[in-house]
This record gives sequence, structure tokens and C-alpha cells, in this order.
Amino acid sequence: MNKFATNSYVKAEALEDRIIEMPAEWGGIVPTEVFLQEGERLVGEALKRRIPLRLLGGVAIRIHCSEFMDFAKKLVRLGEGQQEYTDLDLMSLMKFRKNQMKDFFNEMGYEKRPTTMSTADTQRQIYFHPKGWFYVDVFFDKLLAANHPLDFRERLELDSPTVTPTDLLLEKVQIVFPGEKDVKDTILLLYAHEIAIQEEKNRINADFIATKLADDWGFWYTVTTNLKGLRQYVGDAPNLTETEKQNLASKIDKLLKTIDDKPKSTKWKMRSVMGVRRQWYNPVETSQTVGEFGIWRLREKK
Repeated sequence: MNKFATNSYVKAEALEDRIIEMPAEWGGIVPTEVFLQEGERLVGEALKRRIPLRLLGGVAIRIHCSEFMDFAKKLVRLGEGQQEYTDLDLMSLMKFRKNQMKDFFNEMGYEKRPTTMSTADTQRQIYFHPKGWFYVDVFFDKLLAANHPLDFRERLELDSPTVTPTDLLLEKVQIVFPGEKDVKDTILLLYAHEIAIQEEKNRINADFIATKLADDWGFWYTVTTNLKGLRQYVGDAPNLTETEKQNLASKIDKLLKTIDDKPKSTKWKMRSVMGVRRQWYNPVETSQTVGEFGIWRLREKK
């Protein structure tokens, strides 16, 4: 039985028509375990229906690094009394978008957000939790809502219930202006996984990353800039031991060397001439349009 199941509920109305039903003992904060359990449940139920669905983002990293929670606590990902996650991010394939995905989430008790120009453009669907605890963002084929879009068509089913640690790392280091949670998620992911030069279970494939970046100067610039910044951040982190810092620094250095050693394409070399004088990344939507408060305003009124 789910340890969070209870008949003691409080109801709150906020942000126009958003209704939240949750156990009173939660104090208005959805526990992290709820996100982890529900994420794995949705992936498992989709698998039974032969629908490929995999977790992305912070929840996926937490699941993939579950054996390193003592280290994760050192990073202090959030302050006291804060909710750790606000949504679930999932990836699937475009052929399941039209009917099967909506039918699946309806069966799971979720309500689909009406299609907008934004969601149509980014190949995504958004679903509301039955009790209003959070929303689920489902992407198809590619993560286009990113500074550097990622294509999952060839990689989605390499791991489960999440995408691979390689793809989770790319998802984080492609962010041009990463937040503190993104930085700490990346540190945890690197600490929990070794670096490999090929595709291996539970390892980060440095060659895959280097090959992808060797054809895209903008992507290369963002990732290498973030990795160098991450190395400095780790070196200054007060809660980490010297052994932990060395572990992380060696992995970052190995990634950077593999990226640097990979021969660059003509396209990469031509784009490098312009450098940052021309925007090298795609702008992304803000939380006001697709996340947190804004998203709930677009929920269908009953």
C-alpha cells in the first residue's frame, strides 16, 4: 500500500480554477517520494500497453542515483520547507502522440491540457494530476523545449524507467543559464556514474557526447562552458570532501578531453569563426508560459 494513502484531505483553491486535494499531514508540500513512485508507475503501466515512455529531468536523475542519497544530501538541493519537484518530465515517440497517449493518461486518471500554439510547436502534451498535485510534461521524439534540442528517437529504449545517464547529462549541460538545482543535479549524476568511451549500462558515454558536439559549435560551446564552470563550482563546494572533489574533477576532465580530442566537422569550424557574436542557442519558454503558475491558468474549466 502506498504509505501516502489517506482519507484525511484538505482542499485548497488557487490560481483561478486550480483545485488541490492532498493529505493534511503534507503541509501543502507534495513529498519527493510521490514523484518518484508516480513516475515509475506511469512508465511501468505504459510498458504493459507497449507504449515507450521514459522519465527525464530531476526526478529521473534522482531515480538513477538512488544509491547515492547520502552524497545527494550534502548538495542541499533545496531549502527547508521547499517542495523538491513540481512536475514529471517524460519522453515518448511521435507515433504514440495522437490517440494512444491521451487514452493512456485518461486511463491513469489524468486530464489533458488543451492544445495551444506553444504545445503544438514543441511536440509536447501536458497532463494534470487527478488531485492537482503536479502536472506531467510529455515530449515526443525530441526535446525541443531546450537551448540545444535533443533527439531521442534512437536512444529512448536504451534504459528504463529513465533515459540513459548520458542523455540525462546532456539534458542538464545543454542549458545556457543553468539554475542551482540543475548544477546540483549534474554533480549528483556525475558522482554516481563512471565515464565510458562507448554505450554501457549505467555509464556516461563520453564518445557519444563528443561526437554530437563535434558537429555543432553552439552546443559544444554551451556544454564545455558549463563543464568548466562545474569544475570550478565543485572545487569551491564547502560540503564536499577532497576525495569527492577529485572524483568529480577527474570525470569532468575526462569528458572535456574526449570532447576536445574529437575531430570537428567543417560546419563546426565555420560556425566557430562567428563565436558568441551571434546567438548560439535557442531561446526557451519561461515558467510563466508553460510551468508553475501559468500552466494551471490554461486548465479547462469544468
